[in-house]
Amino acid sequence: KEGPVPIDTRRPIGVKGDDEAARFLARCGYAILDKNVRTRAGEIDLVAKEGKTLVFVEVKTRKDLEGDPPQAGVRTRKQNRLGKLAHGYLKAKRMREMPCRFDVIAVIVNDEGGVKAIRHIPNAFSVAPW
Repeated sequence: KEGPVPIDTRRPIGVKGDDEAARFLARCGYAILDKNVRTRAGEIDLVAKEGKTLVFVEVKTRKDLEGDPPQAGVRTRKQNRLGKLAHGYLKAKRMREMPCRFDVIAVIVNDEGGVKAIRHIPNAFSVAPW
């Protein structure tokens, strides 16, 4: 007899974090171009535009007081993968000449799922030139 299928509780929190981050950026004057861009290589959480700059955003959502700060989850391997994903995105959209940067948004939620804090880290990291 099979037991119940385990539910990935991180997914709803991640979706909420992405939505909250998009709302936050929109309130700050960014244009949200894309959300959850999936390719075989991975996913870009948000693609936004601030002025003439294209901004690739990695959203990290955590429950209150869970270990490291959310932005600590964006290590070198993840940064390199995001760089490749961004390059593919720019190529597919024929936007290769556009200036771009990588931001991290940390979303902290409480036990009830409410947003407790949002921390935006512009230009959080850079990747090797293409």
